[in-house]
Amino acid sequence: MSAAVAMHNPVSRRRKSCWLGTPEIYFRKTIDNSRLVKVEDPRRAREMKVFVVALCGLFLLVMVYALQHYRAIEYGYQIESLRSERDSLAGFNQDLRLEEASLRDPERIDAMARKMGLQSPDPGQVIRIETPSDLGTPVMAQAAPVAVVSAR
Repeated sequence: MSAAVAMHNPVSRRRKSCWLGTPEIYFRKTIDNSRLVKVEDPRRAREMKVFVVALCGLFLLVMVYALQHYRAIEYGYQIESLRSERDSLAGFNQDLRLEEASLRDPERIDAMARKMGLQSPDPGQVIRIETPSDLGTPVMAQAAPVAVVSAR
């Protein structure tokens, strides 16, 4: 049929000047494989099992490595945040020490006491409590003699 079209159309005749090869003819043949039974190859099954086990082992190793890597990164971030928190707390502690030093200044305390109308203590009004030099050692309680002052 294409040869007949080619003869009527002068353009296509110029394109195909000669006949190339034989025409291909396709026949449809239905194949029924329903009665075929697949034979198991034990060597192939063993190879597949070994391959699957090796692949699972490799996957497990990669996952353990990835877990360790991400944990190391996470710990690095935690360490850095704790360092910055420590530095800020150290600065805050330094500020508190400076404030404590300024509040403990005896001249400031004396000036405030004089504003409130307080006076310096007379001799004998101040009782000094002796403290042991090492506060970490236990001290046995002692009974001190009581001085009785009589009003005569």
